[in-house]
Amino acid sequence: MNLLLAAAEVEPGVWENLTKTFGLKLPFFVAQVINFFLVIFVLKKFAFGPIQTMLEERKTRISDGEEKLKQIEQQLADSEKHTAEAIAQANADAQRMIDEARESASKLSEQEAQKAIASAKNILAKAEEAAKAERAQMVNELKAEFGKLVTTATSQVAGKVLTDDDQRRINEESMATLPN
Repeated sequence: MNLLLAAAEVEPGVWENLTKTFGLKLPFFVAQVINFFLVIFVLKKFAFGPIQTMLEERKTRISDGEEKLKQIEQQLADSEKHTAEAIAQANADAQRMIDEARESASKLSEQEAQKAIASAKNILAKAEEAAKAERAQMVNELKAEFGKLVTTATSQVAGKVLTDDDQRRINEESMATLPN
């Protein structure tokens, strides 16, 4: 703008030529510049600001979901360790009972020894079944929680309310990807 004014001072009539050639009228030009900056301000305050806030909230929710998934994985690993310890203890108890049964077998008849071995195997089988049932229950609970997390994250990322069929389908797909 200063360049135009400086040119107008050097050559009288340059300003008039520019305004006639380009149809430039200073009050309208100033009003348009003010309008431009007003539009930028309004867009920044009412459009871009809320969008940035919403994106940050979604990013936070997703990171929270990932942290919860890591916690669930840790709980599953702890559960598997506990189950393995319970099975090892049951195996040790069963082996002890089998050894005791063999010792008593030398004292008792063959029939009594077979009953003791069968009882020990039955106890071992029950202990393994109980441990497997506990692990299966924990895995099912963790899968259900993971399905809920996936459904919640998907609805938040998609920005819409999911129907029951959508939730069921997403849960089934996410469960299918998890190892048994």
